[in-house]
Amino acid sequence: MVLRPGESPGFLLWHATLRWQRAIAAALAPLGLTHVQFVLLACMWWLNTHEEQPNQLALARQAGTDVKMTSQALRALEKKGLIEREVDPADTRAKRLRVTAAGAELAPRAIAVVEQVDADFFQPVAVDDAITLLTHLAHPEP
Repeated sequence: MVLRPGESPGFLLWHATLRWQRAIAAALAPLGLTHVQFVLLACMWWLNTHEEQPNQLALARQAGTDVKMTSQALRALEKKGLIEREVDPADTRAKRLRVTAAGAELAPRAIAVVEQVDADFFQPVAVDDAITLLTHLAHPEP
């Protein structure tokens, strides 16, 4: 059966995702962050506050991002003075990542901005329903 675009779950998801991404980008622009930079900064800040100092690969895994894209975004965050990379004493080929004082100040503010966008975007749906659906879509059970 051929569905019309408005009846196709994938097509609707595509449009919903684009609308959500535009809203996130607009909210983060005044903070000087792209969406990818935000995700990496927020993940790194969270890991650092839980006594972890990840390397680039561990951060990419946590964020669900491509390693090369992660590297590019980390360079931008480093130039902005939001993160630092330090040589890992256990493996001199790897660099441990940590947020700077400026990054630690910006991360929670950016998280609050993104959480407000999420609240507004998902407002028509019960939060528990949205989380259940998205969890299933993001991590289907085998």
